[in-house]
Amino acid sequence: MSILEVREVKKTYTTRLGGNRVEALKNVSFSVEQGEYVAIMGESGSGKTTLLNILAALDKPTGGSVIMGGQDLGRIKESAVAAFRRDNLGFVFQDFNLLDTFTLEDNIYLPLVLAGKRHDEMRVRLQPIAEQLGITELLKKYPYEVSGGQKQRAAVARALITGPKLVLADEPTGALDSRATDELLRLFAGINRSGQTILMVTHSVKAASHAGRVLFIRDGEVFHQIYRGSGTNEQLYQKISDTLTLLATQPGRVGTQAQTAPQSGNMPSQGQQAMAGEEGTV
Repeated sequence: MSILEVREVKKTYTTRLGGNRVEALKNVSFSVEQGEYVAIMGESGSGKTTLLNILAALDKPTGGSVIMGGQDLGRIKESAVAAFRRDNLGFVFQDFNLLDTFTLEDNIYLPLVLAGKRHDEMRVRLQPIAEQLGITELLKKYPYEVSGGQKQRAAVARALITGPKLVLADEPTGALDSRATDELLRLFAGINRSGQTILMVTHSVKAASHAGRVLFIRDGEVFHQIYRGSGTNEQLYQKISDTLTLLATQPGRVGTQAQTAPQSGNMPSQGQQAMAGEEGTV
């Protein structure tokens, strides 16, 4: 079952001076299935941030639609957008976005406080998440008292505590050292195995190699994808690296590499994904 459907999304900006039109996104289409772990990669200026903002209901497309849980994000009333975002989406940011004047526990509780939940319910929700993420002993500490990796784990807990349909992660390893990165990616893999759907935007080949599918954006279009299949993280890492090398040295070759690959809106089944190394344009 598709939890997210992106259908021919376009985004055009008009500059203030001269009225020039800039196409940030051009007919972007793909879907994300329940329980998938998808990474999106692309160079700066490729349209990743614009796409993420639209998926997060922070911006609206110029054309096309984004369907999440059966709802068209473009048709949600402005007064209801914040509640929809809080109930359906969890966010993990590169710079953690924790409030220094709140303990980690209070930072994690914040979306539930905004939703009007009772304190006893919040405690019940937090306990298993804190144990899973290994932050139970840190909950009474303030962000400035813990490491970057511990801050990010608290941010992940905040994203999970509402029971979101989809976790959106924006460069989640960008501010972490190698050890904290490894730990976070291990936690993400475990969270995904428990059934949580994750969509991650990243520049990191290492981070993307932990996903089940990698989409590549170039010039506002999703033009290529790689499936993990039955491959290992190391094998997917190599495939991603090879694709990025081709993009840099022979961009035309990647675009014509797999015209027989599955098209967006026609995502393969688990059995089809098991064809290790299957790649394609979207």
